[in-house]
Amino acid sequence: MVFSWRGGFESRRLLLSLLLLSAWEAGSGQVRYSVPEEAKHGTFGGRIAQDLGLEQAELVPRLFRMASKGGGDLLEVNLQNGILFVNSRIDREELCGRSLECSIHLEVIVERPLQVFHVEVEVKDINDNPPVFREREQKVLISESAPLDSRFPLEGASDADIGLNSLLTYRLIYPNDYFTLDPQNSREQTSSLSLVLRKSLDREEIQEHNLLLTASDGGKPELTGTVQLLITILDVNDNAPEFDQLIYKVRMLESAFNGTLVIKLNATDPDDGTNADIIYSFRRPVSPAVLYAFSINSDSGEIRTKGKLDFEERKLYEISVEAIDKGNIPMAGHCTILVEIVDVNDNAPEITITSLALPIQENAQVGTVIALISVSDRDSGANGQVTCSLTPHVPFKLVSTFKNYYSLVLDGTLDRESVASYELVVSARDGGSPSLWATARVSVEVGDVNDNAPVFAQPEYTVFVKENNAPGCHIFTVSARDADAQENARVAYSLVERRVGERALSSYVSVHAESGQVFALQPLDREELELLQFRVSARDAGAPPLGSNVTLQVFVLDENDNAPALLPQRVARWVGAGQVVAKVRAVDADSGYNAWLSYELQEEAAAPGGARSAFRVGLYTGEISTTRALDEADAARQRLLVLVKDHGEPALTATATVLLWLEDGGAAPKASSRLVVGPAAAAAEAALVDVHVYLVVAICAVSSLLVLTLLVYTALRCSAPRGEGACVPGPARLVCSSAVGSWASSPRRRRQRVCSGEGPPKADLMAFSPSLPPCLNSAEGTGEIEAGSEQLKEVRLHLKLCFSLPHSFSSSSMFPNWFSA
Repeated sequence: MVFSWRGGFESRRLLLSLLLLSAWEAGSGQVRYSVPEEAKHGTFGGRIAQDLGLEQAELVPRLFRMASKGGGDLLEVNLQNGILFVNSRIDREELCGRSLECSIHLEVIVERPLQVFHVEVEVKDINDNPPVFREREQKVLISESAPLDSRFPLEGASDADIGLNSLLTYRLIYPNDYFTLDPQNSREQTSSLSLVLRKSLDREEIQEHNLLLTASDGGKPELTGTVQLLITILDVNDNAPEFDQLIYKVRMLESAFNGTLVIKLNATDPDDGTNADIIYSFRRPVSPAVLYAFSINSDSGEIRTKGKLDFEERKLYEISVEAIDKGNIPMAGHCTILVEIVDVNDNAPEITITSLALPIQENAQVGTVIALISVSDRDSGANGQVTCSLTPHVPFKLVSTFKNYYSLVLDGTLDRESVASYELVVSARDGGSPSLWATARVSVEVGDVNDNAPVFAQPEYTVFVKENNAPGCHIFTVSARDADAQENARVAYSLVERRVGERALSSYVSVHAESGQVFALQPLDREELELLQFRVSARDAGAPPLGSNVTLQVFVLDENDNAPALLPQRVARWVGAGQVVAKVRAVDADSGYNAWLSYELQEEAAAPGGARSAFRVGLYTGEISTTRALDEADAARQRLLVLVKDHGEPALTATATVLLWLEDGGAAPKASSRLVVGPAAAAAEAALVDVHVYLVVAICAVSSLLVLTLLVYTALRCSAPRGEGACVPGPARLVCSSAVGSWASSPRRRRQRVCSGEGPPKADLMAFSPSLPPCLNSAEGTGEIEAGSEQLKEVRLHLKLCFSLPHSFSSSSMFPNWFSA
């Protein structure tokens, strides 16, 4: 600060009072302080943290920061104690010029959550600028014939301060009887003053007058400026040109074109001839602003615009004009023109966007502050009143926080998967006529959060794989889509581990974590595992991760990779011809035609010496029956070799040797058999015990259905006209074109086929129950041969049945022998 030595005590008292007046006030969401200009570094400004309701300990964690619009780093905040202090030199005149109000607008921003405060710091003017004259010396020419009370204009001083500090008073340092100052010119708010002639001049007595003009401001202490006045007394021409007014006032629109007439001056000179010819000119020294904006016609006195007028740069022009005659001793008349510039709406609003909190997360709460927006208009009045608006139909809105300050806040829910970004247009329109507007674009990116789990196209997939596949072969690919982005959309696949029997699922299949490809780690065996059902999990990389599952059902398709296996069974001794003495049962782990079995007796079972063999085997039933009655000539030990063959391509076979002991009475010894194939026969025999109950129920139901079908068929045939196909006595005729047969297949597959009449088979028969003598149920004198697989849970027998219809029939005559389960 600059102070005069004459006012040291007053200056200290003023500074102290200004410091004590520093305070804050909360109004419309604003805190106000005041500091004097030229204050030293560290000067206390206010307890800003306390006044804003912030704790000192949270200033640093909440990223307390302060931004100044046009104020630079003049003010700072101590984050340790929350005190606002002066950081660098504040020059009010440099900051605000001659404006009566001078404030520094601060925006205080804290985060977590984001808050914005507006702080206004008023800069108090101090008397730090003395009055200054444009030139160190002013020359004044005065005719000696000038009448008393003549006025001679002087250029006044200027003071950069405001208010009382810029209120100037003038005085002449050295008293003079000829001249005094006119103290009333300042009422028109001009910087000019006049020298008034109080005593008649006599050039022969005094040719020049030297005066010292002093200007003092109203500050405490007051500051002064001086200029030397050099007054030259002219002789001869005794009439100066005169204007009808000392001060002219003109109003001009700032939009006036170049060459627009401002005023036409008219000065009069009562002299004659050349002494009355007047030349107009700007009185020197001329302000550069006046020279840029105006021109004067020296002959006509017209003042016209020359440069662009701008209300926002200068609101008032003071033009000093002199009219000088052409006498031998020229005389001059003077006037002042005050040109007031009238504002027009020639400035569009300006939009400033700061502190963007982008991108905004899609789960952000309504009311979240996204950006700070300030608008301004250099025009005044209604032309400078600005209203702000936002693009409609968007989940955002503008909230006015202070005059011409807005916050862009969230006004609805966001969904990045629906809209990933918003292009907002902020429009600002002033109140002029016609109004002007400006727009600014704000691009708001929506940040992704992990709110979408991976989704499969369908909840379940069915896959068919042939058994005996190569280890590590690709069997299927699962794919899940995640609507999120980046890491939240990166999907990893894995198995949902479980036990398959006694083994872990991961020993059968694996899933590639990135591609979702499913691989079979080992060859699959349909006879061991028909259906492998498991779940695959898809999980994204979000935090927290989200996931979903899909079910895969892998059906193992059968291939003909198993030979038939004979099952041991008990055989009873029988003496009559055509009686069943034993039954060979075989199972094939395959299915369909691969499991359709046929039986035949090998030649080595024929009687010795070419005699007729006493036994035969059913082609598709496996029943061993006598061809004749047994007698004493038959050996007690009979050895039969049975061949079992399936219908696969190529056909696979198995053989079994059946040993029968024939005894004349009492309990017959058990028949023994020697199996050629079927390594798991013992286990199959145990498994068949559990199936008996199910087969008995199934056989009863199927038998009833078959008998009913045959009765209906016979009734229909008998009711038809006599002729082909009529039910008449005679030899039996073929009803079904397919041979009687049986299929023995893998567990869990039950198919039955019954055909009657011409054409292909009509149905499948699950199982048959033979009509056996009671002795077959005992363990004496019988042998049973069984062979099968470890995994046998139920027996499925497929039979294509053909039969002949005699003249009269019954169910017992049609099915003389059933084989038991």
